[in-house]
Amino acid sequence: MDKKKVIAPLVCHGHSRPVVDLFYSPITLMVSSLLVQARDEFLECWIIDGEDLPCLAVSDKVEDQTSTFSGQILNSTPMLRNGETGDWIGTFQGHKGAVWSCCLDKHALRAASASADFSAKLWDALTGDELHSFEHKHIVRACAFSEDTHLLLTGGMEKVLRIFDLNRPDAPPREIEKSPGSVRTVAWLHSDQTILGSCTDMGGVRLWDVRTGTIVRTLETKSSVTSAEVSQDGRYITTADGSTVKFWDANHFGLVKSYDMPCIVESASLEPKYGNKFIASGEDMWIHVFDFHTGAEIGCNKGHHGPVHCVRFSPGGESYASGSEDGTIRIWQTGPQNNTNQETSGTNGPIQNVKDAADEVARQIENVHIAEEDKNVSEMAQAG
Repeated sequence: MDKKKVIAPLVCHGHSRPVVDLFYSPITLMVSSLLVQARDEFLECWIIDGEDLPCLAVSDKVEDQTSTFSGQILNSTPMLRNGETGDWIGTFQGHKGAVWSCCLDKHALRAASASADFSAKLWDALTGDELHSFEHKHIVRACAFSEDTHLLLTGGMEKVLRIFDLNRPDAPPREIEKSPGSVRTVAWLHSDQTILGSCTDMGGVRLWDVRTGTIVRTLETKSSVTSAEVSQDGRYITTADGSTVKFWDANHFGLVKSYDMPCIVESASLEPKYGNKFIASGEDMWIHVFDFHTGAEIGCNKGHHGPVHCVRFSPGGESYASGSEDGTIRIWQTGPQNNTNQETSGTNGPIQNVKDAADEVARQIENVHIAEEDKNVSEMAQAG
């Protein structure tokens, strides 16, 4: 990317409070969803469609067959917006406190949210209906669906990690070994056999063995880890702590790379298709783009008017989203990939071609319409 090139982002306005969490679902046949959470009571989801820049739409609009993402604002009501125009579509209503975290299952059919109202909620992403509310004894800061979508993991100020069985939502959750500090982030690893979590008040990323429920490893960091992301192919764990971004081997847990950042960063994300660059952002309000192999800064995008709390690449790597204290989400297009001769199955795993899938679905729908018209004509002829 040309460092001097100015990239105009898609700006999503309308949030009343800071945006603190973003989550992309994997690319599904219909869409890849982006869920957004701001520091209010609203949860917002977008749908992405188009050749150049994915269109964002709410997770309950997955029928358009694109890529969806969700995000969290620090208020209490999830909001639904059209990602292409920014138009408001609807809201997920139910929380009575700030929502700190959000996630979608891999099919983009259900969403989950973690809130300061001492609850985590499960939502139908297609209708916006609340499916279940999981009560806690303190603020819930993080949540994550298991890969098989049957379990929901939560953590927060109680320093307790809970695993809820979504097939039996009324059953008591399983509690594993207590975290040494208030839980900030959680994620699943190794086909749901390992859990990772970080704390708000101490450094390090801890790894739990799900079978035994005990902490088996700690990835040491000097500062509190504010962002922890497992790469799409499961090879790397990307962490942001203080002014450092680190990449860890997700299988052997050794430190692969560590880069000093130009400011205190809150979030970092590795490009999922080729794994050749990463983004990081924080206090200076800019989104920095770095070469994964050398750590050299290769781009810097400006536009936010407050600290950036969260950044995430879309599942195909063609764009990334940033959420800020200024209450906006910005979607940045990465531009043409340099690896034109590489296969679509890159360093971070196979990527489905969303445009081709959408075109195929459109052709199938058109064929159905033609078949129906032919049937109607035939019936009319027989009736005549």
